[in-house]
Amino acid sequence: TTMKITVTFLLLLILPQAIQAQQKTILFEKEVSDWEITGDAQWQFKKGALHGDASKGEGFVITKNTYQNFVLSLQFKPDKQVNSGVFVLCKEKEMSATDCHEINIWDLHPNQDNRTGAIVTKQNPKVKIETIGKWNTYEIRCEGETTTVRLNGQITAIHTGNPSKQGVIGLQVANEGKIAFRKIRLKAL
Repeated sequence: TTMKITVTFLLLLILPQAIQAQQKTILFEKEVSDWEITGDAQWQFKKGALHGDASKGEGFVITKNTYQNFVLSLQFKPDKQVNSGVFVLCKEKEMSATDCHEINIWDLHPNQDNRTGAIVTKQNPKVKIETIGKWNTYEIRCEGETTTVRLNGQITAIHTGNPSKQGVIGLQVANEGKIAFRKIRLKAL
């Protein structure tokens, strides 16, 4: 009976943490105030997706909370003009490739080392994947010092040396283009 009590006690301690680790947080939801808009771009929800339009200027949607050790998954659909990206581990709400990891979305980037799938200025994409005009999936894993990027199931970048242990997450729209994001989920590790 002492063994049963000990095992039961341990399960009660471990089980809530295991369940919490499996739970996913939905980010950038309509009618939720845990994120904010910066810049001049227009952001709106249509047909279950968050649409960014940079025809009147560029901008970001940024989480108010900070995150560490997570897997971020999302779908995105860019037009051919847009310069977009997913910014993770940003120390401040200033989005930059220096103080964050910018996981790029821009197939036609003038410097193809920074095209879709790259961690801008830190890791060139290992695979060239065309994403314009269709739904694509990013899975971005930030764990310890390593960030791994998967685009449509293929690893495009692995970088060791994160800018911060934790930070905000941002989505970008720029270059007079348009992009849609949906199914934005974060799972704590």
